[in-house]
Parts: sequence; structure tokens; C-alpha cells
Amino acid sequence: MDKLALLGGKPVLDQPLPRYQSVGKEEAEAVARVIESGCLSAFYGSWGDEFLGGPQVKAFEQAWRDRFRVKHAVSVNSATSGLFAAMGAIGIGPGDEVIVSPYTMSATAMAPLAYGGIPVFADIEPDTFCLDPDAVRKAITPRTRAIVVTNLFGHPAALTELMSIARERGIKLVEDNAQGPLAMEQGRYAGTIGHIGVFSLNYHKHIHTGEGGMCVTNDDELALRMQLIRNHGENCTEASGVASLANLVGCNYRMTELSAAVGIEQLRRSDLHVGMRERIGQRLADGLQGLEGLVPPMTRAGCRHVYYVWAARLEEDKAGVPRSLFSKALSAEGFPHFTAYVRPLYLLPLFQKRIALGASGFPFTLTDIKYEKGMCPVVERIWEKELIGFETCMHAADDRQVDLLIEAVRKVHGQRQELARSAAS
Repeated sequence: MDKLALLGGKPVLDQPLPRYQSVGKEEAEAVARVIESGCLSAFYGSWGDEFLGGPQVKAFEQAWRDRFRVKHAVSVNSATSGLFAAMGAIGIGPGDEVIVSPYTMSATAMAPLAYGGIPVFADIEPDTFCLDPDAVRKAITPRTRAIVVTNLFGHPAALTELMSIARERGIKLVEDNAQGPLAMEQGRYAGTIGHIGVFSLNYHKHIHTGEGGMCVTNDDELALRMQLIRNHGENCTEASGVASLANLVGCNYRMTELSAAVGIEQLRRSDLHVGMRERIGQRLADGLQGLEGLVPPMTRAGCRHVYYVWAARLEEDKAGVPRSLFSKALSAEGFPHFTAYVRPLYLLPLFQKRIALGASGFPFTLTDIKYEKGMCPVVERIWEKELIGFETCMHAADDRQVDLLIEAVRKVHGQRQELARSAAS
């Protein structure tokens, strides 16, 4: 085997991988048609047909409903906005506890805080990186009102089991499905199994509009509440005819006609965009089986993994080399990757200092929950020592290039003992 590049050898990949480009002439032509129409946004902040947006927004929502087999789709200007709208729609209020993952984009935990809710962190499964249902059960108290589950890296969480827990306890399940469009569990799309699902259309996702998001639900009232929150709904609660919405405070989470036009074209080719990421991720996973101490991504039985990220774990005690050194050697071989992912959210200063809204510490003044290091040992171990990720959505790679990525990892793994000796000396 050739000498490691880190030790003076030739790298396996001597050219960077090209970026994946999902935007083409179809999107350009769709945007041009919207610009020529002069209608770049058609939302109006009072009750009426335009309260629900213009023709492109409505067509995009209809296409999303058809594709994901749901009753309602509510477009928003980001998945973050969608999560905030979802929390308002299910009625989260001051002191309500919401169970969330510690290993996800910060917006997942910020959404309940915006309404005075209290994020409660439950640990994750080591193989899927998603919420552990047993940890969720232990975290439920009489104050629990919802679970927000993230389908991290494109693999579904144990959604059916979590929905069963939610029904048993009379609480809501909201799916943060930003990274998992077309992922499936038991023949059902991730994002459609909970009471509300939130999809991201950010520029580095499988399907994107630059910025944007989509919320889905099969519940009529939840859909209406999200539509109202999206568009200054406090002006329209009387006209909507739903008395229970009288205390609703709205925002501006509206999607433009330009974004919707791009989204329609992206959704039409969603099988292509998602399938290419899936092919890369699965080929990497298959090609890196059987390496001691390196655990490639798994796909739970009955699930479809769409590989927003190819996420492996390096078990340092078995591999005999620390992740930091393994990562340095991978970089020298030209394998683009990251380590750790996000810091467990409860370690952010906001939670450690218990100050969120205002100087007094609200809403943490309403709870005795302590956010301490060690509260979720699985996620801390994965963050500190194990995770190695390859961003499949960022890169375009044909089979030959994926084989080179596999070769690079196998090369480093095969010479890890020499690597460790060299570092020690």
C-alpha cells in the first residue's frame, strides 16, 4: 500500500470533488416567467384569497401535497420559520416542556423557547443519531406538551414508535425533517408520520429554493393555525371563523413567487436529486464495511436513508488511533469531511447561563431543569470522539470518484498503527 500522504506519500484524490449543481435551465426559465409576470409575491395580510399567497406558492403547495401524500402543505420562508409556526400551531406556551434532540440545528430547540416553552433534551441512538425512544419516555413529565424529533442526516428516527408514545401521552409529535426528504419508514414518508412535519428548502438541501421550507399536516386546524402564523394572522382570526384562534400572534414567514417557482422545478426532479445522494452514501457505506473500529452508516430495517450526510463513527479504542489524527490523515488523502457536527445544544451559552428572553432568565425561571454536561452521554461521546461526516449534498461524485473516497479511507485505516506510531514519535 502506498505511503500515507500525511507522511510524505501521494494522496488518493489529487483534485477536489466538484460541487453538486441541482439548479438548471428549468429553474431559470421558471424564474424568468415569474419576473415577466411582474408578480414576485402575492401575499396580502388580510383575509381573502391572497391571504394564502399567489399562483406559484399555491401550485408548489399542491405539488408538495401530491408528492408526499398529505392533506395540507404550508410553505414558509425557512424551515426555522416552519418550526416556529409549528410550535405556535400546537399551542406551546410558557412553562410547557418540549422534548428535543441535543444533536441538531439550534433552531429545533429555539422554536419552543420563542413561546416560553422549555426544551428538554433526550439522548440519541448511536446508530441513527436520532432521538432514542427510551430516553424520550424517561424525559416525559406532566408538563410535557410535545416531542420535536429530528430525522438527522437523512435517516428516519423511530417515528412510528415515537408517534405511539405521543398518542399514549396526549402530546404532539413534530418532525424536523429538514435533512430527510423522501426518506421513509415502513412505506411512509418521513415528515408525514407526526402531527406536523417541517422540511427545509435551504440551498444545501436535497431540494431547495435558496431559502425556504414546507410544513405538512393532515390536521385541518393545525394547517390553518400555521397559515395564520405565517401571515400576520392576528388580523384575521375573526374572519377565519375559528374562535379558538383569538389569541394567535402572527409573523411574516411567507415564501415568494420566485422561490415557489424554483421549488416546483426542484420537486419535479426530486427523485433524481435525492437518488444521487442516496447512491453516493450507500456506495460509501457498502465499500467501508468490515473495518475494525470504523462503523459506517446503517439503515434500519424498513427504512430508506437519503444520506444528507454520510455519517460514520470511529471507535478510538478499537481503531487504535484518535479521531483527530485519523481525520488529519483523511484530509491529506483528499477526502473532504468534517468531524463532530454540532455541539450538544444544552452546552450552548444560552442554556448554560439560563438566559433566553430578556435579562431575567425567562423562560428558565419557570423550571428547575439543569442543563449539565453528562446529561446525554451518547451524544457527547459521538460529538467528542466518534463522528466523521461526508456531505453528500455538497459534492457531485461518479462511481469512480466514490471508489477513490473508499480507497482513501481504507488506506488510512490500513496504516493507522503506523500513523499512531509516527504521531507518538
